[in-house]
Amino acid sequence: MVSVLRRSGSSAAALVAALLILLGVADNVVEAKKVKRVKAGTTYKTHDPVHVVVNKVGPFNNPTETYRYYSLPYCHTHDDIDDEAEDALPRQKREARLQHKQRLGESITGDRRETAPFEITYKDTIEWRQLCKTTLGPDELESFKKAIHNSYFFEMFVEDLPMWGYIGDVSDEDVVLGEVEGSKTYLFPHLHFKLGTNKGNIVSATVTTDSDRRVDITNSHKPTEVQFSYSVDWVWEKDLTWKTRMSRYHDSRFLPGSFEIHWLSIINSFVLVLLLTAFLTIILMRVLKNDFSRYMELDEETMEEEESGWKLIHGDVFRFPENSSLFCASVGTGVQLMLCTFAVLVLALTGAVSTTRRGSILAGCIVVYCITSFISGYASTNLYLKMNGKAWTRCVLLAATLFPVPVAAVFMIVNTIALGHGSTSALPFGTIFTLTFLYVCISVPLCVFGGSVAKNYGRHDFNAPTRTTKVAREIPTDVPWYRGKPFQMVIAGFLPFSAIYIELHYIFASMWGHQIYTLFGILLFAFVLLVIVSSFITVALLYFQLAREDHQWWWATFFNGGMTGIYIYVYSIFYYYHRSGMSGLLQSSFYFGYMAAVSFGFFLMLGSAAFYMSLAFVKHIYGRIKCD
Repeated sequence: MVSVLRRSGSSAAALVAALLILLGVADNVVEAKKVKRVKAGTTYKTHDPVHVVVNKVGPFNNPTETYRYYSLPYCHTHDDIDDEAEDALPRQKREARLQHKQRLGESITGDRRETAPFEITYKDTIEWRQLCKTTLGPDELESFKKAIHNSYFFEMFVEDLPMWGYIGDVSDEDVVLGEVEGSKTYLFPHLHFKLGTNKGNIVSATVTTDSDRRVDITNSHKPTEVQFSYSVDWVWEKDLTWKTRMSRYHDSRFLPGSFEIHWLSIINSFVLVLLLTAFLTIILMRVLKNDFSRYMELDEETMEEEESGWKLIHGDVFRFPENSSLFCASVGTGVQLMLCTFAVLVLALTGAVSTTRRGSILAGCIVVYCITSFISGYASTNLYLKMNGKAWTRCVLLAATLFPVPVAAVFMIVNTIALGHGSTSALPFGTIFTLTFLYVCISVPLCVFGGSVAKNYGRHDFNAPTRTTKVAREIPTDVPWYRGKPFQMVIAGFLPFSAIYIELHYIFASMWGHQIYTLFGILLFAFVLLVIVSSFITVALLYFQLAREDHQWWWATFFNGGMTGIYIYVYSIFYYYHRSGMSGLLQSSFYFGYMAAVSFGFFLMLGSAAFYMSLAFVKHIYGRIKCD
């Protein structure tokens, strides 16, 4: 008992330390001193300085392939000379290229925010102001030219309001061959900021480029003088408050305009799944009713002669599966992931986790996963001990590593590729240290603590309604192909996948694009529907498996339930080649690597839900009949 309390105390202390890290007290401790961010919702007075923060650049079609803004030769300082008569406006020098303090989620998503030299003050309109005049050499021109031909965009922030724009444009370019004779490459050196205000708050921010001030950099071998400049307009946003400031990004012109939820399609999908589920329920209930009636009417003399189907294997159906420690760890990890997903969706729906702040959902998933590790340890160990397992510590360690280790393996591969490309997608050492600390000092101890609680205080009686024979019954092998396990696995994943197919497109557009997903109510509904349908179709297929006298149902139900995760990964391959413009080694490695991890997570949690539903079904039907 003392050891359990000690572990509990250490886990609590570790949790407090981790939360301090997430609040920024110890985050990125090995990095240099950084600039404090401007708090969102700051109330400004006239002529107060407004800071523009630059973040990153990268190909528009490859949202993961991002680089620091100053990886391109932009202005690092602001010139003191103005070409327009604006000397009456207040000015404040601001040093560029100073890194900003970042939250955990922002660092994970590849943000690398830095100061910019723009001198902007609240409500002071700037018709034109020179940022700097410089002569770009061949190497600098070539870097700009390469970025423009790869459709690079830049991202900036005013407070927490993102702004996007393209670096340049190409005219008369061949779609297949790219740059050809006669094509022109233009750089956009002028930026126009349009900032909206309401009651002293900045509630909107956009940046546009001026094609009339573009510079021809087609000949990158010839040094070219470029005059970088900017202008600022202030507008009063009467109908836009600070709390609703993010609503404008749903219909941003820079982002694709197809981000709409087709309510009719979702309703049709729901009705289709509801009808199919009701149809299967009616059939299954009628078949079971007939089975119960037939078995209960048999007398003792004719029981053995008439006994067939699923009742025939009553002495083997509760025979525990092979590799029980791995099975229990998989089930426990799936339960944890399912509860973690549900908790994050509820937190996002209630506003406890910001859905518009960059990386907040991802950071919330990590923290909630670490906290819910207790559930994984408890569920896996409790089930393992019910199966008369002896090496419960091995089961706990499997539960603690079953999901994080594959994710860490994917991370090491893609992070190495990102480092080789010099991308901001490569996590800094401070962020890696924070994630490692959360896992080692919170997740693992809580998982072990959960296993210890299950061992000492959990109920270890399996309470099987029938006795298991000493010798296993032989399983019939002469079954049609459409009643075999491979075909059942294909069918098991199809119906649940059809329930989320439509919503999956918008989730992918948010995860692997530039969309901001906010419809978490629909997402929560789709997730609950997915769990219910996966569990039900697994139970239906389990009945047919037992009817053909196949008593090895433990792993079969887990795989049948988890098959939707395989369907999700297959859909991700389709989405990559037919619904997105992503390309290149860096983007492909991130996409396919992390989608494999996400699909594996769905496999575990849907498999565990299907197993528990199947276990309840098996106990119910065998508890209703008379068995010798």
